[in-house]
Amino acid sequence: MSSTPRLHNIVLQDAAETLDALQPITLTRAVGAVRIGIMTIREKWAFYIPAAVSYATSQLLSEKFPTLIDEANPDANLFIASNICPDREVAAAILALAPGDELWQDTRFIARRGLEKSGKRVDYAADLLTVDHVYDIFSKNGEALERDFEVITSGRTSQPLSETCRLVGPADRLFIEEGATLECANLNTTHGPIYIGRDAEVMEGACLRGPIALCPHAVVNMGGKIYGATTLGPYCKVGGELNNVVMTGYSNKAHDGFLGNAVTGEWCNLGAGCTASNLKNTYGEIKLWSMAQGRFVNTGLQFCGLIMGDHSKAGINTMFNTATTVGVGVNFYGAGFPRTFIPSFVEGSSAGMRPTTLARFFETAEKVMARRHVELTDADRTLLTTLFNNK
Repeated sequence: MSSTPRLHNIVLQDAAETLDALQPITLTRAVGAVRIGIMTIREKWAFYIPAAVSYATSQLLSEKFPTLIDEANPDANLFIASNICPDREVAAAILALAPGDELWQDTRFIARRGLEKSGKRVDYAADLLTVDHVYDIFSKNGEALERDFEVITSGRTSQPLSETCRLVGPADRLFIEEGATLECANLNTTHGPIYIGRDAEVMEGACLRGPIALCPHAVVNMGGKIYGATTLGPYCKVGGELNNVVMTGYSNKAHDGFLGNAVTGEWCNLGAGCTASNLKNTYGEIKLWSMAQGRFVNTGLQFCGLIMGDHSKAGINTMFNTATTVGVGVNFYGAGFPRTFIPSFVEGSSAGMRPTTLARFFETAEKVMARRHVELTDADRTLLTTLFNNK
């Protein structure tokens, strides 16, 4: 990250409609903690503007994602819409604001400088990369990944690629961090960059076709086939075939099976042979279940796969229909297709789902997290308990 002194304090503001539109991923995290590209939105802003970055989110999420205000320097505070992914142009426009001024693009609020409003509106005409719907996380992942690759690797030198690997495409579109391991793998940067994070591993026989990002400690198992635009968050482990997938972190799809045009939260596991459809047999436009609206909504997409919230699991050989939405804390197993919407905190099979107990959920979550030496915090428990009670 940048070592430039922090002259500003960024607060990423969550709009209620955005939190709703990004469910189930935002049931357990602020919008600024959503991963798209290589980094989370919060991490991106810290690259473009030297600042402390915090969140202004819902009451439910506020204990885990608190707000930090610089009261001593009111005009140092920059309030930014949390679903905007930064670039140099929008960062410069925000920094150019006078105290109290707001930056807008048509009806979209972008940012305000300072604690007090001056009433002055500054118009912004350049393109914005925004995350307005949960499916934007995968459908816009390629553009976000390209941007992140440029800022993360600028002025830096990649670690060398092992002679046992084969690279097709520009060498400057491959970046390998210290501690990463790649042996006997095929990598293609012709269509986009490949970023291999610190201590990540690509095992023998794996094939990666960019744009792809492996965050720290991510693993591609032997023979894995990964197409862009795909992001594997920290400590994710994958095998089989993936195409345009964003895994937030600490989640596994370690065995054969297909996952495409999909998003998973943290602490998810897809068992051996698990496959999720991303295309209707009719090749028609896909409708996706909106958890906030309680109905199916048009996406305008032809390809959309699995959308899975934190701490959810699927047993071996699970088959998900096109555009299946799975809530938080789900445990599905057994033969047959589940319905295209599975609410939070239930377990069972296609023969029937039943509510789980909070004690049973926490017992499983603690075991899963302990394998990665992560503890379930008090803030996690409070958030998940409230979600469970309000389901």
